[in-house]
Amino acid sequence: MIKHISIKIGLLFFVAVLLLETISMYFLHNNIIHSRVHDELSALQTRGNNHREILEASFYDETMKHIALMESRTDTQVILTNAKEKIIMSSNEVKAEMRKIISSTPRKVAYTGLILEDDWQHESYIASVSPIMVNGKINGYVYMFQSTQKIKDLISGMNHHFILAGMLSLVFMVFIIIILTRLVTHPVIEISKATKRISKGDFTVSLPRLPKDEIGELGESIQILARDLEILKNDRNEFLASISHELRTPLTYLKGYSEIARRPETKLEDRDHYLEIINEEAVKLSNLVIELFTLAKMDENNFSIEKEEVYLLPYLKEITEKVLPALKESNMNIQINCPSNLCLNIDPVRFEQVILNLIDNARKYSEPNTSILIDANEANGRTLIKIKDQGKGIPEKDLPRIFERFYRVDKSRSRALGGSGLGLSIVKQLVEAHGGTISVSSKPNAGTTFEIVI
Repeated sequence: MIKHISIKIGLLFFVAVLLLETISMYFLHNNIIHSRVHDELSALQTRGNNHREILEASFYDETMKHIALMESRTDTQVILTNAKEKIIMSSNEVKAEMRKIISSTPRKVAYTGLILEDDWQHESYIASVSPIMVNGKINGYVYMFQSTQKIKDLISGMNHHFILAGMLSLVFMVFIIIILTRLVTHPVIEISKATKRISKGDFTVSLPRLPKDEIGELGESIQILARDLEILKNDRNEFLASISHELRTPLTYLKGYSEIARRPETKLEDRDHYLEIINEEAVKLSNLVIELFTLAKMDENNFSIEKEEVYLLPYLKEITEKVLPALKESNMNIQINCPSNLCLNIDPVRFEQVILNLIDNARKYSEPNTSILIDANEANGRTLIKIKDQGKGIPEKDLPRIFERFYRVDKSRSRALGGSGLGLSIVKQLVEAHGGTISVSSKPNAGTTFEIVI
């Protein structure tokens, strides 16, 4: 239906403008006609008054003949009667319609004159009467007549002009409407085509330059949506590829070592070794599934943060005790610098996952006989927690991406170290769920520092 929007808008514009023009033309036409007829009536009455003034000054036959001769050469007719409305002079033949109008003269006529007939549409004449006063008494009447055909011809000519003007304005209006509807609907049609391509999975849409109005804003929003969907599509493909890779590796080990362990000729000590590998891979696979489940709940905002006041020093000590066995295996130690009275409003269970993940990362990527430092303090109403190691560091080019899912800095070592590339992504989302931020700074062979600000 969108392809017909130009027709719909054009018809709406056409009907609206046509209605407006018709109403305007109607009132303008009526006003002009009324004004023109009024002018004709006023002129007729004024002409009768002028004759009356001449006759009042010189009420003689010679004057009457002069007025009659003068009016006989115009499109008006003058009739002079006595006080009893008996015709005593006329510039032309007196028609029956004129006698009828004369007979309708009221007894009292104002000195300024009176319009006796103004129905130009149905009568043959319009007429006026002016009383002749001599020595304070009515001595007669001056009747002025004018054929209504003149007014009808004038109105007819004016109607032709109005029709011509109306037709020209309609043509011009149609032309303007076509241009306007194209200007308005062309961007909408282009936007519609773009949305159809997006719905079919083609996110590489590019709209032409749009006007800076609501339609332009809509087009810009659709382009932004297309870019976002393209990013989501690529992220989804990368995510699925990464998951399939992460699942394939432990499953390959599980399948391969289980088949070897099932062979009758496999020695008992070898079978135990294979079963230990199978167990390790199963644990890694289980941890990966848990991490994926955690991310899924985070993406759907389906996990809860239950905060409470926690004293950081004993809280951090309790967490580090859980990783001491792993640190001792690597001949590493951990130090905590934290004021004893420092409190933080956090979810103890969720935030423990953050600290453990960062400590475990520091352990994996540090050399033996090095230290991990946890430093916590408060400044300007904010709590800062730093976890610093003395490891190999992170290359500068990798720093912006370390919080991305499945991203690994050292891809060759990830298998041996057991990382899935999801840990730091989970850490970032958990910190942000607490209303905080996490950042990282690192230099090659000079260690890495993660800073949490809440």
